[in-house]
Amino acid sequence: MSDKPVDGVDDADDDSADQRAVEHERAEIREFIKGLSTHDIKSGNWFTRLSAQAMSSYTDKVDWQYFKERYRGVPADAVVDQRIKLAARYAALEGGLSAGAYSAAVAATLGSLGGASTATVPAAVATMMVDVAFITRLQLRLAYDISVLYRVPLDPSDPEDMWKLIRVAFTIKSGEVVREGVVKAVPVMVRPLIKRFYAKSVLSAARGLPYVGKFLLQRNVVKIGIPVVGVPLAVVLNRYTTLLAGRHAQAVFRNDARVVEVAEGLSRRSRHPQLMLWVAWLVISADGTMADDETQLIRHLVRLVHDRHQLVDEEFAHLVDIDPAEVWRRVDAEPGDLSDLLDAAERVAAVDGPVNARERAVISELRARC
Repeated sequence: MSDKPVDGVDDADDDSADQRAVEHERAEIREFIKGLSTHDIKSGNWFTRLSAQAMSSYTDKVDWQYFKERYRGVPADAVVDQRIKLAARYAALEGGLSAGAYSAAVAATLGSLGGASTATVPAAVATMMVDVAFITRLQLRLAYDISVLYRVPLDPSDPEDMWKLIRVAFTIKSGEVVREGVVKAVPVMVRPLIKRFYAKSVLSAARGLPYVGKFLLQRNVVKIGIPVVGVPLAVVLNRYTTLLAGRHAQAVFRNDARVVEVAEGLSRRSRHPQLMLWVAWLVISADGTMADDETQLIRHLVRLVHDRHQLVDEEFAHLVDIDPAEVWRRVDAEPGDLSDLLDAAERVAAVDGPVNARERAVISELRARC
């Protein structure tokens, strides 16, 4: 996604600049589509190639310093909001340019590409692929922008990071966007279409990137050739799915930033960094389940304790089941003021939401010993 300053000067100038930017990016995508075969589209390999092309040069250019120079002094939330709105506008403009090429014939051909037939790729389907690839690249880069702005940068060369970026960018975890209630932000008449767009959106990392390509292609069948109160559905769905994807990415990465902030605060304040890890893990393990926020927190704590205190606890690293008696033995053996451990335990317990009874029991025991 191209960059624009937060404070645009003239609406007319902004409109024409947005139009030019969209047309330029569509031209880039058309060149990309020309290099695809029918097999690339049918198999989903187009997504593997597009994601590599979309992120390789982009991540070299876009980092925290990039945004700092362009939005100096502006809080991350405000910049994220601006990026989401700009992306949604680009998506709507692109949808308007593509909508004219959509027809029932294109929808039928797209259906055949998703199935087992060996249909050739007519020019109209190439136009459809420009639309799908444009929105795919736009949402992938938007999610990456948001991760950088909240200082939770992802490495696209790391398979785990790349899969997280894909899941967040395309909201493909069991209709998560709809469950979050973000869909309430769209007009009432569009909500059934949005829900249909996100229906059955479950993907497994084991299926690989080509499967994501087939999934995204088939999901876009919803918007082809169906008008909504005289407005092409491509415009409406492009805009609102990009808006919802951006809000979803904001919720995920803002929360990740919150967890990192908690870990940094605990590491900075701790007078007993090694023992803090044992206490934190005991609290996390207390209820027998581990939320994503808890596993993220302990991972960042271990990293920060190593970086800040030059400390690596091999015994802790090899733990399978933590023994509360061993933690209490370590606590009892530590002289002096242990209030920092109590503070750490309380913050760790609250990181994933309200403190439960088992976590409170561990904290009560720690308070008695401290």
